Amino acid sequence: MIEVLQLTKHHRNTTAVDDVTFAVRPGRVTGFLGPNGAGKSSTLRMILGLDSPSSGTALIDGMRYRELRHPLRTVGALLDDAGPVPERRAIDHLRWIAQSNRLPGRRVAEVLEVVGLAHATRRRVRKYSLGMRQRLGIAAALLGDPEILILDEPVNGLDPEGIRWIRTFLRDYAAAGRTVLLSSHLMTETADTVDDVVVIDRGRIVTQGPLVEVTAGHRSLEEAFFALTADRRGSER
Repeated sequence: MIEVLQLTKHHRNTTAVDDVTFAVRPGRVTGFLGPNGAGKSSTLRMILGLDSPSSGTALIDGMRYRELRHPLRTVGALLDDAGPVPERRAIDHLRWIAQSNRLPGRRVAEVLEVVGLAHATRRRVRKYSLGMRQRLGIAAALLGDPEILILDEPVNGLDPEGIRWIRTFLRDYAAAGRTVLLSSHLMTETADTVDDVVVIDRGRIVTQGPLVEVTAGHRSLEEAFFALTADRRGSER
């Protein structure tokens, strides 16, 4: 389980994340949704211990990320701004991660098969398409066979087949009792994947809850989002 409690992050004269609180529960896919610049990536970085909050805290199974004894066995993560060395072969990239985290070497071949890259393991990453690099990032997140997945814009660069694959994979992952948190600004696509949604705009939570409740009275999640943010922005004027 992931718990975000009154998380706030200030950058000089701006507030990227403002008093954000939500929970991500096992057995469900939770979408963390909002436009670009809304505070999604900043929140994920604080959950993963890459940035320190100005106030508040983020807990993974009751502990901060840095307190986890075996981080990659607990949490697998894909961040939008992270990537392998372009000249490195895909298989070597995953071997390095596995060895440095004392993960079994057999997992490299296993995850490459899962993400559909078994045919291109020895190709240099610079020769990968954007979609292939995205699949490689997901493979790296899966190396530790974690109970929790945190994915930032996971469908970025994927073709329709890849989008269908990741949707099915994440739903099956959650159905096995695991926890999935994915961020996206593509609400129409994400609505086909998630059980719960947390919507953020300008660093603040706009709404959160089961997808069916958030979209009640609206034709789509996208329509619900624009209605909610329009009301909020109107009240701030």
